[in-house]
Amino acid sequence: MRAYAAVVLAGGAARRMGGVDKPARPVGGRPMRDRVLAAVADAHPRVLVGPAGRVPAKVLVTREQPPGGGPVAAAAAGLALLDPDTPVVALLAGDLPLLTREAIGHLLRHLDAGPDGHHPTPLDQRPAAEPPGAATNGRPGAEPDGACFVDADGRRQTLCGVWRVPPLRAAADRLAAERGLAGAPIRALLAGLTVREVPWPGAGPPPWFDCDTDSDVRRAEEWVR
Repeated sequence: MRAYAAVVLAGGAARRMGGVDKPARPVGGRPMRDRVLAAVADAHPRVLVGPAGRVPAKVLVTREQPPGGGPVAAAAAGLALLDPDTPVVALLAGDLPLLTREAIGHLLRHLDAGPDGHHPTPLDQRPAAEPPGAATNGRPGAEPDGACFVDADGRRQTLCGVWRVPPLRAAADRLAAERGLAGAPIRALLAGLTVREVPWPGAGPPPWFDCDTDSDVRRAEEWVR
């Protein structure tokens, strides 16, 4: 599998949970942010953007400016810790307790596919569950700048994706010059990038399932039993 870094965004306000440190909330006896970090255990480096706390060894911790400044400010803070030659980064919400290494690998394979979404390896060497391609939105015929999951209703799960670092950094610089990063929506950061939309072919719960409410946490608990 190709080399990649990971940035996990864990600084949200969690207003629908009373302002708790949501990514630190356990699912199946393990904090959600630790589950996300485990899904990218082979990434280097792994960066957690959010409040300082106990995290697995060798995980870098930083904070967006201002604290609570939103996902774009957090993404920029994470990107700032990556080496200049880092090729790819997984950009992930910190409340995805069902994320798996398999799902990350699926995204990376689609990012490396050609402009038409087809993989360079012969069909008989691909995993059985791998679809032949996925839609690419943006510049026609262009290599994708990123790949993220898309749900059955066609909604992009942009904080469950992998991205080429140079165009993502360029997008952050552009947005900072245009309007600033604090409070900007993630769609503003990704505007203009070519995004490959990837359906999830696996069985079981979707890897992008996030926990915004107490009922979401209870549902995730049922899935991880």
